[in-house]
Amino acid sequence: MKYKIIFQTLLFIIFAGVFGTFCFAADDFPAAVKNSGAKAGDTYKIGRGDILEIIVWKEPEFSREEVLVRLDGKISFPLLDDIVAAQQTPSQLKKKIEDSLKEFVTNPNATVIIRNPASQKFYILGEVVNTGEYSLSKELTVLQAFALAGGFTEWASKKEIILYRKVNEKDKVIKINYKKILKGNDFSQNVLIRANDTIIVP
Repeated sequence: MKYKIIFQTLLFIIFAGVFGTFCFAADDFPAAVKNSGAKAGDTYKIGRGDILEIIVWKEPEFSREEVLVRLDGKISFPLLDDIVAAQQTPSQLKKKIEDSLKEFVTNPNATVIIRNPASQKFYILGEVVNTGEYSLSKELTVLQAFALAGGFTEWASKKEIILYRKVNEKDKVIKINYKKILKGNDFSQNVLIRANDTIIVP
């Protein structure tokens, strides 16, 4: 009996240790994924209409709380005149500002924050319940876009949907067959929506 109790106690200690380690790893997992993933500043492309906050450390005269990216894709900045911001990541714009400020500031350290991603819009036209402009605040697929638009009207041609997209200043046409996606025959057509995409349901 004595040895049985000792054996059971050892088993409990081992199990508790393994379980505790697992729980610790599980708790840390989201943070590890978050830290290892690409930062927003390395992936987000600044667009026309976005509102930026630009902070230059210890240089308040160069810091701005609200900077509009104009229709020409540029921003106005003290002493630097106009700077091209559209299609730049925040990290790229940060470096551009820092390089330009070296003429006026020793070792400038800038931070670029997206205050309002107003450029992140897409459009749905044609035979859907609610046509119009929609905000692209997270990753969104074509199927989810149709759900946002309230679904199709009874006259919609679900096999001949068209998605227009700008790629390197050129128009790209993506044909979408909603019925194939729904039946599970071709999930590749359930593409991710990008800013300025226009979906037309005939």
